[in-house]
Amino acid sequence: MNQSGNIIGVDFGGTSIRAGKVVADKIVYTSKSNTPATGTESEVLEELYTTIRDCFDAETKAIGVGVPSVVDTQKGIVYDVVNIPSWKEVALRDLLVSKFQVPVFINNDSNCFAAGEKIYGKGKPYQNIVGMTIGTGLGLGLIINGKSYEGRNCSAGEFGMLPYLDSNYEYYCSGQFFSRFKNLDGIETHKKALAGNQEAIQLFAEFGQHMGIAVKSMLYAYDPDIIIFGGSLSQGFPLFEKSMYSEIEDFAFRNTLQNLKIEVSEIADSAILGAAALPMNEHVF
Repeated sequence: MNQSGNIIGVDFGGTSIRAGKVVADKIVYTSKSNTPATGTESEVLEELYTTIRDCFDAETKAIGVGVPSVVDTQKGIVYDVVNIPSWKEVALRDLLVSKFQVPVFINNDSNCFAAGEKIYGKGKPYQNIVGMTIGTGLGLGLIINGKSYEGRNCSAGEFGMLPYLDSNYEYYCSGQFFSRFKNLDGIETHKKALAGNQEAIQLFAEFGQHMGIAVKSMLYAYDPDIIIFGGSLSQGFPLFEKSMYSEIEDFAFRNTLQNLKIEVSEIADSAILGAAALPMNEHVF
């Protein structure tokens, strides 16, 4: 990639569309709009075009887009985008190439997060990374032997869908633990816990127990060098760290535990940078 130019990274979700112009590993300009989630396919597309266009210029060399859906990364088709009912099957890459006349790369947003951490963040020194996004849902992006691994249908790492207790891991290891299980908002509960509210503090300790069981399962499945937490609820890590580690203590392979690193992302706009990482070497990191 010509370093004299720029890459547009797009974080495209059901609530908002955020685009950033990335030059030499830094975001130099951003644009944001609300996603017309209940709109038609064309209405959503027009809002996406407008947001990208605000960052796009003659020096733009490529566009990377992270979406919360299953993606055919070879054809650039997205399927069943979360919280956007009209987007059942959209040939997004071809549409964006036709509109902007530059190479376009599409991937799942959790894969973008992991890629961004590998190139820009705490994953730089490591070859095997689990990037775990904890927000409204639970997402997992994988870097294996230094390369992004997405599986046949870009659904590798959909760990949150695995059965757990009476539901699945996402139900207990994301904001859904607070909203569905406790009828509370995770971010507000975090604020209350920081202010010393004992009920909120206890809820995060309980949340950490579920996270510990999830981490153990990931260790058995992937044996990564590092697990990196991202997403809105990752900022609550100090509140659930102790109870999480307590659940991990009985992991069968002691050497794995001794070598394990669990960190929280420090990238302010990891979703944008992760999307911008997609064009770099065509998924080779």
